[in-house]
Amino acid sequence: MVEIVQKNNPVLRQKATEVNVSELTSPRIRQVLADMKKALASQEDGVALAAPQIGIPLRIFIVAGFALAEELQESKDRPDDLVFINPVITKLSKDKAELEEGCLSVRNFYGKTLRSTKAIVRAYNEKGKIFQRGGSGLLAQIFQHETDHLDGILFIDHAKDVREADTIK
Repeated sequence: MVEIVQKNNPVLRQKATEVNVSELTSPRIRQVLADMKKALASQEDGVALAAPQIGIPLRIFIVAGFALAEELQESKDRPDDLVFINPVITKLSKDKAELEEGCLSVRNFYGKTLRSTKAIVRAYNEKGKIFQRGGSGLLAQIFQHETDHLDGILFIDHAKDVREADTIK
């Protein structure tokens, strides 16, 4: 089982390293992606995951297929998880919204974050091809949250009204 590291782990505060373009499809990166997908799939409430969250300081994040399905309003087939290697946000809308946010590495804490309502990201996919993907609403929020992870920033660093959720045991 791949462990999702928690907020006190120093890897979450590092600026993640870019993946060398020659390594994009290497066995090492394929294994990192497989571990990330397994870790994300193990979390009922997880919509995305950055590599530092499994202790690997590389500039990679994945978005769960069901989060993409919501964005695309698809009801038939759940899209595959979408991989972003060396992602760069190329555009953010001026329109912002204060949104509820949580994190798999800051378990049971939630707060309000100010995020752009639309975002465009350029990245490499798992086949080593560059692509660009825009998103609004939840997807734009995910892009910004995961990119923050790659820069060593946690949502609690800038969230307001951070509180611990009531946990039922």
